[in-house]
Amino acid sequence: MPRKEGLPPGTLVFTGEKRAEKVGITVIDYDKDKCYKKKIEEIDEIFPFKDEPTVTWINVNGLHQPEIIEKIGKHFGLHPLVLEDILNTEQRPKMEDFEDYIFVVLKMLRHDEKEGETRSEQVSIILGPNFVISFQETVGDIFDPIRERIRNNKGRIRKMGADYLAYALMDSVVDHYFTILEKFGEGVEVLEEELVSEPTTQTLQVIHNLKRELISLRKSVWPLREAVNGLARGESSLVGEATRLFLRDVYDHTIQVIDTIETYRDMVSGMLDIYLSSISNRMNEVMKVLTIIATIFIPLTFLAGIYGMNFQFMPELGYSWSYPLVLLLMLAVGISMAIYFRRKGWL
Repeated sequence: MPRKEGLPPGTLVFTGEKRAEKVGITVIDYDKDKCYKKKIEEIDEIFPFKDEPTVTWINVNGLHQPEIIEKIGKHFGLHPLVLEDILNTEQRPKMEDFEDYIFVVLKMLRHDEKEGETRSEQVSIILGPNFVISFQETVGDIFDPIRERIRNNKGRIRKMGADYLAYALMDSVVDHYFTILEKFGEGVEVLEEELVSEPTTQTLQVIHNLKRELISLRKSVWPLREAVNGLARGESSLVGEATRLFLRDVYDHTIQVIDTIETYRDMVSGMLDIYLSSISNRMNEVMKVLTIIATIFIPLTFLAGIYGMNFQFMPELGYSWSYPLVLLLMLAVGISMAIYFRRKGWL
């Protein structure tokens, strides 16, 4: 991973994973009457859309070619520090108002079924007067329903402006958090059953993995609440009053997500205590059984010790029934102690 230490502010360095594929750019230009979609081959093809009266959504897949990001930034008048933040994939979710445009950073989460873990990807959104530019680290996202609504003129998205499109993208990201939390809920239920039945060292590893993923999810959502609230209650002319109502709904959803995350964190922390208690109880059961066995053998060892001293004058050793009688005595002592422990509830 490239390092930025010692470089001046505004230096464009991609801090994510290097990729070999070409950066992909798609444009969707629309109004209430028509919709136009195109895959861009040359970066200059997107420049005319800046001054179009229609709403334009420019989606950039891939950040590993900073020169392309720089060209886009220069044409649309983006500050070098904004471009630097776009390329720095470790940014926390935030919102910055630059009057001519609004810059939003958020984390898009997707569950990897093969690996069984949640992956995070940074999404940067530039909201202008009549355009939205979204920057993603890789190909593939959760925005296909929005593209479908634009293409088929469903809902109000084709009748609204660029601010509503930006809202739709943010709402899609936040709504997908609920899908991720459902996966967490399923994992928590399975873990609870395993803790009750038969916890293992692997169970402890699963608990720690869940805690780590919940911390990561919390870091993605908690700052986003402030960003959405800033958009909903700000005074930017780029966000209409009608869209602010929808943004307040997204804000409510972020609060619900945060509450759910906190609930799961408490549950997982409690599971760690349950795991330690279960292991301790199992150890106590083992120690109890071993202690009872040792206690039963103490008098038997005493009897065996007496008749193993090899003294010359031990009258009972001369009887022919001495050996079986001593064995019966030892058996009776052992059975009696076992019955006593049973009545006491120790067995």
